[in-house]
Amino acid sequence: MLGWLGLLTSLFVPIARDAVWRTTRLFIPALFGVAYVVLIWQGWSNAVGAGFGSIEQVRALFAVDAALVAGWLHYLAFDLFVGNWIIEDGLTRRINRFALIPCLGLTFLFGPAGLLLYLGLRLLPPQEAT
Repeated sequence: MLGWLGLLTSLFVPIARDAVWRTTRLFIPALFGVAYVVLIWQGWSNAVGAGFGSIEQVRALFAVDAALVAGWLHYLAFDLFVGNWIIEDGLTRRINRFALIPCLGLTFLFGPAGLLLYLGLRLLPPQEAT
């Protein structure tokens, strides 16, 4: 949550942008990535019949709590990374900062839906800097 709050702050407080982007682009996703690797290893080694070859194998993998948390961290890391890209790219393209807020909210809650909304915004003509 703090990473997402930082991204919102970076939209309106340019002086905070560098530190926020470094944290949300590198540090937090890397931290989640390390935790993911440890947890997926634990989950995989404790799950009978686990894998990605069928829905039954995925269900068996996520029946183990460590693997389920790893899956959650996977979403958290990638969604935050995508949210960071949306902000950076949106500001570079001079997309209205207020228009980026719903994209971030959707990306936080429903990942690909927020990305899709943002990609739609990119199709609009650029505006003057806000």
